[in-house]
Amino acid sequence: MFELPEFNAAQVQSLLQRHKLSWTEAQQQALMALVGGHPYLVRLALYNIARGELCLEQLLKIADKQKGPYAEHLGRHLDNLQQHPELEKVFKSVITTSDVLTVADLGQSFFKLKGMGLIKIDEDDQVIVSCELYRRYFKSRL
Repeated sequence: MFELPEFNAAQVQSLLQRHKLSWTEAQQQALMALVGGHPYLVRLALYNIARGELCLEQLLKIADKQKGPYAEHLGRHLDNLQQHPELEKVFKSVITTSDVLTVADLGQSFFKLKGMGLIKIDEDDQVIVSCELYRRYFKSRL
């Protein structure tokens, strides 16, 4: 499987320019705080905003809602998790615990959830949710 690395701030700035969007650093940081550098989530946001379908403030408000631009993407992940209760249970622990979790704590579920793009390893080798959007959406649904 091929895994795309997350976009960094410079790459997001380049995408903003390509979409003819002139954002402040605070606006760019707000998007990154929501979706991290997840390539698909960043591109979908910029595409919808550039087309005038919504503005950044609206996106931030409705991103995890059923009428939000990520609804289909999030719904597919939710369906997949619900079809695999063991993954659902492990992922729920990642998004709700304040404890430090490691790859060893998650076992084989780590590789499946990482492959789905739902979790990642931070700079301290701790397992964390990939982005705030996923935390917000799944915290209220799992």
